[in-house]
Formats: sequence, structure tokens, C-alpha cells
Amino acid sequence: MFPALHGRTATLRQLVLQAPPSVIAGMLGYHAVHAEAVAAQAGGTWKKYAPGDHTR
Repeated sequence: MFPALHGRTATLRQLVLQAPPSVIAGMLGYHAVHAEAVAAQAGGTWKKYAPGDHTR
């Protein structure tokens, strides 16, 4: 049997590598600090993410 906690953690790690941790945290109801910590552990590079409208 695969424990649910490990599955959620693995999924969160994958998501924070694909999108900014603060966005993922807001969508899933996690605290942004927790999502950012998971992203750092997973080797995420979203620290340089500049939020806002970049279509101009």
C-alpha cells in the first residue's frame, strides 16, 4: 500500500517545479511558506519569478 502522505508530497514537489510555489499553494490551500520550502527541497528555481502581467 502507498501511504497518502507520500503521494501528496510527491505531487506537491512535481507541481512546484512546474509553477510558482505561491500559485500552487493558493490553488491547493497550502501555506505559501510550506510550498516554497518544498520547492527549495525539490530544487525549484522559482525564486526569480516576477509576478504580474508580462504581456506588454
